[in-house]
Amino acid sequence: MSYVSVQRWSGREVRALRDAKRMSLREFAAHLGISDRMVSKWEAAGEQIHPRPVNQAALDTSLAQSSAEVRRRFEVLLAGDAAAIDTIHLTQPVRHPVDGKQMVLVEAGLFLQGPNNDPHWLPAFYLDVYPTTNADYARFIAATGHAAPQGWTDGTYPARLGNHPVVFVTWHDAAAYAEWSHKGLPTSAQWEKAARGPLGKTYPWGTSASAAKCNCRDNGPGETTAVDCYPSGTSPYGVYDLCGNVWEWTSHPSTPGRYELKGGAFTSPFARATPTAFNDASSKMLDDDTGFRCVAPEF
Repeated sequence: MSYVSVQRWSGREVRALRDAKRMSLREFAAHLGISDRMVSKWEAAGEQIHPRPVNQAALDTSLAQSSAEVRRRFEVLLAGDAAAIDTIHLTQPVRHPVDGKQMVLVEAGLFLQGPNNDPHWLPAFYLDVYPTTNADYARFIAATGHAAPQGWTDGTYPARLGNHPVVFVTWHDAAAYAEWSHKGLPTSAQWEKAARGPLGKTYPWGTSASAAKCNCRDNGPGETTAVDCYPSGTSPYGVYDLCGNVWEWTSHPSTPGRYELKGGAFTSPFARATPTAFNDASSKMLDDDTGFRCVAPEF
């Protein structure tokens, strides 16, 4: 197989090779037989620094011995061709065997993450098409005896809110539901890829800053809405409410005892609904604008 050759390595090519191999900085340094401080220095300097000849040779060997898939990813990353990173092959949603919720497949591949659109690789996973609703959570309570959220009467949610996202749930409540359903809470990266697609769209629906496509403070009714209320705001994978309605817990700890939240809420200005926006909270926090959805490996 032909692949791009590197005449003279710089920190830019070093970072692309490390990302293509899906190695941490420490793993990549050990792979080359150098210090992780040295690799960090190269990557930070980008095109302004060139490793010594002996390290150039080690990098040449690493690339030459890489698999065809790693070489392909290296070419894409080095070229900066976002359109070549991935294509989406949409599949029909499937029902999870435990909680019965519709889930959609997010295929394995590179995607652009964060405000700087840094390329990262994720294996395939399934994500709930809709946030966990009050009706979903009621089945969990019935099966486990878990405490009902604040605002429910005699363990029952208000009838009109059955298809609204469950709220007043702590991170621990969300994690308990995920464990019962044999799922998990999404990582920050999984959530963002499902929201933005592999090409790093600004919003789930594209690049237009349209508050009308989600339930946020600028446009919504001032309370939660049914989880299927905004079809024009779905993500490239057909996932609903990844902007607005309720903040969603992730499995990603920001600091000890705190976890990242994604997506904004009906209480949030539209600017906070951007999928790259950062928010976190204590794992014990519960509020009327915070819920969750779940993730599962391929099944």
